[in-house]
Amino acid sequence: MGRDPLLFLQTLQTLWSTQELGQLREEAQRGFAALEDPLAALLDMLDGSRGWRGKGPSLEAWVARELKRCLQAQPCLGPARGSPGLKQLQARAVKLLAESPPGLVEPLVSIFQLQDADRSPLLADVHRLHQEGKFKEAIVLGTKLRLQADLDVEKMCIPLLLQDKADLVERYVDGFPDLQRRLLALMDSWCQPGFDIRVVARRYPQTTLRLERLSPRALGRQVLRLLEQHGLDPALCPNVVTQQRLAALRYLCYKRLVERSVPRESWAEHVQGLVGQDQGLQEQLLQLLASHDDAALVAQCALDLLLPEERLPASVAAELRQLRIQERTAEAPLEDGKDDYYQLPISREHLHFLALWEDLARHQEELLQPGRVVGVDLEWRPSFGAGGRPRALLMQVAVEGRVFLLDLPRLSSPAGGQAPQAFSRLVSRLLADPSITKLGYGMAGDLRSLGASCPALAQAEKQLQGSVDLLQVHRQMRAADRPAPGVDGAAGPRGLSLLVQQVLGKPLDKMQQLSNWDRRPLGEGQLVYAAADAYCLLEVYWALCREPARFHLSGDLARSLRLGHGERAGAGELPPLQKASASPQQVARREGRIILTSGLPYHKLRAQVGAGRCLSVDCSLKARQQATAVIRHFNVRVTHSDIFSRCQACNCHQYLKVSKDVMKQLVWLSGHPEGPSGTGDEAAQIEDERETGSAPEEAPGGCAYDPSCRWLEEEDLQSRVPARLGNGTRLQLSGVPAGVLRRPGLRHFYCCTGCGKVFWEGSHLGRVAENFREVLEGVPGSREPSRAPSPAGSPS
Repeated sequence: MGRDPLLFLQTLQTLWSTQELGQLREEAQRGFAALEDPLAALLDMLDGSRGWRGKGPSLEAWVARELKRCLQAQPCLGPARGSPGLKQLQARAVKLLAESPPGLVEPLVSIFQLQDADRSPLLADVHRLHQEGKFKEAIVLGTKLRLQADLDVEKMCIPLLLQDKADLVERYVDGFPDLQRRLLALMDSWCQPGFDIRVVARRYPQTTLRLERLSPRALGRQVLRLLEQHGLDPALCPNVVTQQRLAALRYLCYKRLVERSVPRESWAEHVQGLVGQDQGLQEQLLQLLASHDDAALVAQCALDLLLPEERLPASVAAELRQLRIQERTAEAPLEDGKDDYYQLPISREHLHFLALWEDLARHQEELLQPGRVVGVDLEWRPSFGAGGRPRALLMQVAVEGRVFLLDLPRLSSPAGGQAPQAFSRLVSRLLADPSITKLGYGMAGDLRSLGASCPALAQAEKQLQGSVDLLQVHRQMRAADRPAPGVDGAAGPRGLSLLVQQVLGKPLDKMQQLSNWDRRPLGEGQLVYAAADAYCLLEVYWALCREPARFHLSGDLARSLRLGHGERAGAGELPPLQKASASPQQVARREGRIILTSGLPYHKLRAQVGAGRCLSVDCSLKARQQATAVIRHFNVRVTHSDIFSRCQACNCHQYLKVSKDVMKQLVWLSGHPEGPSGTGDEAAQIEDERETGSAPEEAPGGCAYDPSCRWLEEEDLQSRVPARLGNGTRLQLSGVPAGVLRRPGLRHFYCCTGCGKVFWEGSHLGRVAENFREVLEGVPGSREPSRAPSPAGSPS
């Protein structure tokens, strides 16, 4: 048995299948000792077996590694270096090497001393494979034997690029800077205007090629990625750089001339930086401007860029002369329509620009206050697809009532200085403190950019604890197939701006997004834009926490979304996010309800639910005006008893009344004797702890919250710890502040039987009643009709 390699392999196969590694190793060592020539036997095993050619671990690869280990321990078992017998074995090993998986290559090279072998026969084998049209096998063998320096990089790489096997090409040039530069120069030459890749492809008529993957745009992306990956000078690839600049120029012209969403000054600065003294790009810019119909706007652009009048169309040149004479701008102020966008709800004096370590020290306590929620965002100068991660220039940290704008260029230099040390310590503490909830939108990318800009924070993404990425929340909302209000497909808002519109009613104004964030001092518009980008995260989060069911989220939003950051859900806890059980149109048809929508899905929804069952509401109106329009349409009157008659979280209309003493007991038993961190609802979010000890305010007109419901009885509770109703609904007791339980004028609470939300009466009830009274006073001829169906997903 010991002298037959295949029988030896069969014996080992039995132990391999039982995973008895100790016995397998002992048997292998006995077999190697019994074999007359272990190296030749290994090649016989590989020739006579097919198992090692597949994917995954194989016995043959293990045997090769084990033989390598034995030879290192007992060198006398192998042939002498340079002996004729070794050369014959090397020739056999090279033929197998081209087909070998990665786990077999290294032991074969070591066992047969291929790194020291005569390179001439090895190169001959590579050339033979290439001549036979086995391009993949040739480049793999050349890579494994490290023969790149003796091979023609273009000859080896071109057929693989044509076959869309760029990964093999990248491995081939890895570790050879000169080959990397030659490869990039080759790929860049294929991106020059007018180049026809089919001319190159004709040299390989017998090969299956994938030329659709070799468009100049796709090649350009690969080149930019490789330039960044290998840290090479972009000047090596002039065609790709020009292509990228031209694409950026077209994008900027679209944003300025069509969308009109970039400020004049920022646009002119970006265009001048892209075009520079490049005559080709200057000509392209003139063509782009000439193709636009608005001569006045094009003339304004030409004035901003100082373009020569003689190279402009006659109509534009005439407008340009008029502009110069009148010394005016032809463009309406971009601030028009500001009310259509989300507005920062805090005053300018509460925006703090921090550029010195003394600024950080002065505000450190407020920034690092435990238990608070902060919004985090970054701004950087746009790179327009030039590759690489952009350098972060501004970090925004929003807390309730304030936004701190951290000047990264000042705070991160000089390296090792007082300011960079103070900044990195503060940010590290902020990110690592699990008691501070960090909000972001695509936080991982932001933190990687922060680490790339500030080396001391290179591990920022790994330090993060206690975070809520609203991008993940947004994906869950979209997965629920909920109509997005006011969204016009590709032309509408996207990303965070879309989320803000869906939750808060208006999108973000992205006018300053492409402005120059390198400039100091930053403009007033930039400061307000940056602050709004961070503060809106807080307002979106608060809105989602108040009404999670409306957006198909679990009630405990913060807890459920932190599960991906090191915390595990306990038994019986809600899953991170809940999917909607039915679409709005399904609910409307099943329950005979009416859908209110302010978005483009109106026509689609109306067709699915029938005439009169869907109403389009103008989202440009304020909330009170929208209420007036809905009331007028349905000719209904809202009475005091209707206010808060349905749960704001789940729209359920059934409550249980709970005495203060019983509520105190339930809260204490639930482990919240001191109350929550401030995320609870009154009737809804009615009074805060500053009113502790005072009687509830009297609502105007004597309005009091007294829905028709019965008292909570002992038999209504399935359990007290946790407090769970008979239908399985868990009471949300963490939302009841301790101060409310001590308020002498408050006698009872109300809990929703649908979702467990707890409500109580306070001054907010009177304010809502007053607002509804004003709305009703503006509706002529209101009468009491039969009760209209409740809008799907909304409180009555």
